[in-house]
Amino acid sequence: MKLARLGPPGAERPAVVTPGASYDLSGLTADLDGAFFERGGIEEVRRALAANDLPTLPDAASLRTGPPIARPSAVVCIGLNYAAHAAESGASPPEQPVIFLKTPNTVGGPDDSVAIPRGSTKTDWEVELGVVIGRRASYVESPDRSMDHVAGFVVADDLSERDFQLTVSGGQWSKGKCAPGFSPTGPWLVTPEDVDHRALRLRSWVNGQPRQDSTTADMIFDVEFIVWHLSQFMALEPGDLVLTGTPEGVALSGRFPYLRAGDVVELEIDGLGRQRHEMVTG
Repeated sequence: MKLARLGPPGAERPAVVTPGASYDLSGLTADLDGAFFERGGIEEVRRALAANDLPTLPDAASLRTGPPIARPSAVVCIGLNYAAHAAESGASPPEQPVIFLKTPNTVGGPDDSVAIPRGSTKTDWEVELGVVIGRRASYVESPDRSMDHVAGFVVADDLSERDFQLTVSGGQWSKGKCAPGFSPTGPWLVTPEDVDHRALRLRSWVNGQPRQDSTTADMIFDVEFIVWHLSQFMALEPGDLVLTGTPEGVALSGRFPYLRAGDVVELEIDGLGRQRHEMVTG
């Protein structure tokens, strides 16, 4: 099942997207937020869809696609989670997950333009599998129980300003990760039964030129381990977003130029949809 939020920023309407039509979920929930996931909203949608109880959303195809989750309480990220990307970054594969945080206002729509931060010279792209938490995860017993806490999966771009991240960081990465709009997300949240998250192809392009091409099977730490591991150190709340790392093929490698205003970034993960966002002057 594919869930989406359609409409202008701040006024998106929750929807379920099917091959034949998009259906309005406003009668079931005000938004696709933590409260919706916590009360079992996905099952409510599934039952309503099966019973043909949902109205179609007029002109859905013409509406802007927003991020498929409302503003999360946290965006938690895993760094260096593909061995080849760690190598191109000049690092060894980590023995423990590298964790950093992004601010909630980095989350934007998949096709929204993104402002390059003022003073930036090294803005970079990173296609990533995003995990949306559906049930509070605190001290999960084992990785085998992690999927009990997952609502679904999304495409995300973990945009990064590398000079801010690495040169003026003071030893932490957040300065290079938290510019507004630096986590384009969507177009859909896809529920776990509809994708095999262990073997999804991830790709990115800049101005139509290929950049990244890999698979989630190459992760060092898989989704189940990540959710379990994070839950030992923090409580993941319903609606939170976990970004699981990016494969090789970013500008930090030295093989490609960094992003400039006017560049178009496209990302795709099999089964989860495609993004297209233009970089603009901040």
